[in-house]
Amino acid sequence: MEEHQALNAFGALSQQTRLRMVRTLVVAGPDGLAAGAVGAAVRASSSSASFHLSHLERAGLITSRREARSIIYCANYDGLAGLIAFLMEDCCQGRPEICAPAAQTAANCRVPTSAAS
Repeated sequence: MEEHQALNAFGALSQQTRLRMVRTLVVAGPDGLAAGAVGAAVRASSSSASFHLSHLERAGLITSRREARSIIYCANYDGLAGLIAFLMEDCCQGRPEICAPAAQTAANCRVPTSAAS
């Protein structure tokens, strides 16, 4: 992940509603949730939810797909893992064994591509 991508992602996450949305979608798993369900979970109006979900999608933290008349949003686990990897890239002054447990946890959280489809 490039620095400008990380800055966009952190900027998106620095707002309470968007952070709650990402956490809600992480919990929902690869099946995701309809936009209305995400909004309801974080107590956001439909217009506010739409605005925030679009912002998160542009930042690469979530993805969307259309199913019939609904838009389903999912956490972008690769994008989230990339953000964690960006933070951990140069960790511990050249002693990666110190950061290894956190890096391994992030790697274990990735959802296989076939499961996310």
